[in-house]
Amino acid sequence: MTSLDHVRRVVGSRPGVVDHDPSARPAAVAVILHEAADGISALFIKRAEQVGDPWSGQIAFPGGRFEEGDSDLLSTAIREAREETGIDLGAAEQLGVLDDVNPRSPHLPPIFVRPFVFALKHRPPHTNSPAEVQRSFWIPFNTLLDPATSDQITLTFRGVPRTFTAYKAEGEVIWGMTERIVRLFLERITA
Repeated sequence: MTSLDHVRRVVGSRPGVVDHDPSARPAAVAVILHEAADGISALFIKRAEQVGDPWSGQIAFPGGRFEEGDSDLLSTAIREAREETGIDLGAAEQLGVLDDVNPRSPHLPPIFVRPFVFALKHRPPHTNSPAEVQRSFWIPFNTLLDPATSDQITLTFRGVPRTFTAYKAEGEVIWGMTERIVRLFLERITA
């Protein structure tokens, strides 16, 4: 079982790789962790259904695009987590930064996402913003590390079927950039 001390050492041992098109719009997410007797869990959100939002209804980490009032991408991740879930990460321990992730589809806006990893001592109550989040929930690492949770899904975009690697947990499917962040993170901490 992976401990928070181990995650702290591994994530803090090197900065995330900055890798994006300079014209891509910056965004950030908060990978929020909590350790309990049964291990580490991560907080996920199900995005609200919104017309015109290419990530509508998907499972994600709290986060969003950099806005003019943000001093940097870390402040974007903290602001978005507070706006979407009501969780204030100001007192949370920041463990580090993961590698930038970009959409793989030319049909998505040119953005890059920088994941910041935080640890909470206690699971605070979270109050979702109904305009942005349908629900938020914790998934244990043990669930995500279980090979039975990983699967392939086929989705059709603009009439073309595409197959993606995904996690199936808590009655939800985690795919796309969130799946890649989870997979890269878990590979890094279990290497």
